[in-house]
Amino acid sequence: MIVGIPKEVKIQEYRVSMVPGGVKKLVDHGHKVLVQKGAGLGSGLTDDLYVKAGAELVDDIKTIYERADMVVKVKEPIELEYPLIRKNQVIYTYLHLAANKKLTEKLIETDSIDIAYETIKTPDGSLPLLTPMSEVAGRFSIQVGATYLQKENGGKGILLGGVPGVRRGRVTIIGGGVAGKNAAKMAIGMGAHVDILDINLKVLDYFDDVFGNRVNTLYSNPETIYNSVVNADLVIGAVLLPGAKAPHLVTEKMVKEMEDGSVLVDISIDQGGCIETMHATNHEQPTFIKHGVVHYGVANIPGAVAQTSTFALTNTTLAYAIKLADMGANDAMKADPALAMGANVYKGHVVCEPVASSLNLPYTPLSELI
Repeated sequence: MIVGIPKEVKIQEYRVSMVPGGVKKLVDHGHKVLVQKGAGLGSGLTDDLYVKAGAELVDDIKTIYERADMVVKVKEPIELEYPLIRKNQVIYTYLHLAANKKLTEKLIETDSIDIAYETIKTPDGSLPLLTPMSEVAGRFSIQVGATYLQKENGGKGILLGGVPGVRRGRVTIIGGGVAGKNAAKMAIGMGAHVDILDINLKVLDYFDDVFGNRVNTLYSNPETIYNSVVNADLVIGAVLLPGAKAPHLVTEKMVKEMEDGSVLVDISIDQGGCIETMHATNHEQPTFIKHGVVHYGVANIPGAVAQTSTFALTNTTLAYAIKLADMGANDAMKADPALAMGANVYKGHVVCEPVASSLNLPYTPLSELI
């Protein structure tokens, strides 16, 4: 199989979908790997490293799509890529289609096979390809939140850890999954007062067992969310419904009642966001202020720490890429139910039920098509 690794085209997206070690593994399996020149530079990986691993360098993204049987990316295709996608071509990347009807419809039109990292789900219910980026996003959310709490960045001028005789910053984390857990680790480590909200009592038990009285666990409902949000200096939205659009748990009314200079970071923005007043931003213009509150809605948070993120991501995506290349998409998905869960659009059909439901599009089970 010919595997293509393009340079990411999303604004300030510095990650690359495969490190040279991954290229070598694919080449050792008998596959040809095309890498666009400069694809790895944002992550500190030079073209020479890819050549030494056995890749063929190509000049532009158009060549990648023209020649590759499978295109491996980090972020979803954007408009300039839509006309490049070919019939029966495998697109293997983060897609986050539940919040992007236009992209979904374009993928349907192309008759391509579109496999999303974020919905590959193992029998134990874990999302192995989403986990590493959720870890990065969770940890980074506290780092960036602390930065925007600084007065010169529009914040109220709060130090999360406080100092003796002065109150600590108040951090509210909505969602205790992988991102929320990692956000909590960072916030607690910085000495903040931390509220964590979730509807899963086992998750709350985990936080109580591990962190004890260093974290305040709350069962998530409209009242506890309201009370915790309006009194917070920093709110982290870390809600995940795999494959589906995130619900708006933080309402505009809550935001209006927060103190000026408070900060909102919505990790779930790539799935539509869980904060009603939030819209997607980018690393060039990461924030905006509404109702006096700083909103951070960057949809590719891990791209800011590209080297860490690239290696963390490719540690998990490579095994499935090799399986897809070795067996072909149909046989690989038949053999591996977890990989089959990653299929979102298959040759003109939406085959991921949460995506179809979120976008009000017809749903066809993958089993009827392969």
